Amino acid sequence: MNKIPVLDLKKQIGPIRGEIDAAIAKVIDNTNFILGQEVRDFESDVQKYCGVKYAVGVSNGTDAIKLALAACGIKPGDKVLCPAFTYYATAGAIAATGADPVFVDIDPETYNISAEGITTALKNDEGKKIKAVIPVHLYGQCSDMDVIMKIAVKHDLKVVEDTAQAFGAEYKGKKAGTAGDFGSVSFFPGKNLGAFGDAGMVMTNSESAADKLRILRNQGNKDKYYHLVLGFNNRMDTIQAAVLRVKLKYLDSWNKKRQQNAEYFNRQLSGLDIKTPFVPSYTTHIYHQYILRLNSSSKGLIGHLQGKGIDTRVYYPLPLHMQDCFKYLGYKEGDFPVSEKASTTTLAIPVYPDLAQEELDYIVNSIKEFLR
Repeated sequence: MNKIPVLDLKKQIGPIRGEIDAAIAKVIDNTNFILGQEVRDFESDVQKYCGVKYAVGVSNGTDAIKLALAACGIKPGDKVLCPAFTYYATAGAIAATGADPVFVDIDPETYNISAEGITTALKNDEGKKIKAVIPVHLYGQCSDMDVIMKIAVKHDLKVVEDTAQAFGAEYKGKKAGTAGDFGSVSFFPGKNLGAFGDAGMVMTNSESAADKLRILRNQGNKDKYYHLVLGFNNRMDTIQAAVLRVKLKYLDSWNKKRQQNAEYFNRQLSGLDIKTPFVPSYTTHIYHQYILRLNSSSKGLIGHLQGKGIDTRVYYPLPLHMQDCFKYLGYKEGDFPVSEKASTTTLAIPVYPDLAQEELDYIVNSIKEFLR
């Protein structure tokens, strides 16, 4: 058996290479390489696909969060809630605005932010400095947005959904990223919908917020050389939009195949001493990552699978409150036990849509071999 990567982009791109080449050639011919027509067309495509009024193409997913927070009015001295167990970018974007991340533990079943943790953090916010919350739809399924929005309304919080891993998933029939004030999206190449470089998107149903985002992403100007505010260089490249327009047409079918692969894993691993993903009734799961969990350390199984040529890893091995870059916030080991346990007992196995049946069987048999 050849090595099985966590994602094989060559397999994904091959069948649609002609369409992508033609889309890129069109951009090259018209030479409008930044915020060109394809960016506007892709924004329109996303609006239709997600059922949201406005979509603003930006440079990457991290900047999408930062711009959304800036459009919310988040400023130095403010605080923003986010989970302790997620990729660095969520908290990094908060810090980039000058605000401080306030970490919250996760739900042990879904790995998404804990509503109880949000409530506790707000009770402890004596100076009422917490101004927003970022629920991360981790691994491809949505946080419980009804509960989070109820808390946000009660405490006058802005809500920025981090939809980097869940673009195309649904919460109670509506697309992820459309329930809060903003939904941020990453089109990093490894995402279910990935560009050929960095790209991102911010979604909103507010016209005034969309106007702010367009100004902020483009050096703070609405008309060239006339700068209304201190903005950023966070524009989307036209070639990335052209590639994403082609790939968006295939996203649902790719996600469906991921779901089929996940269902196969669920069936084959049922009854074994290993936990497969839990999916609440309120959300669909598009399996950006398929996460398994052991009762003890996952290192042994990871080493076993890697030894068999199966790309296996932990998302994420060190929670954010224990990262060196966030030491200044004053957290310590033991503050978020659910996050810390997840970082040592979980692992991701390949689930991408182009896996062959023999590869799926090989992954399952390799896991069973270890567990026996």
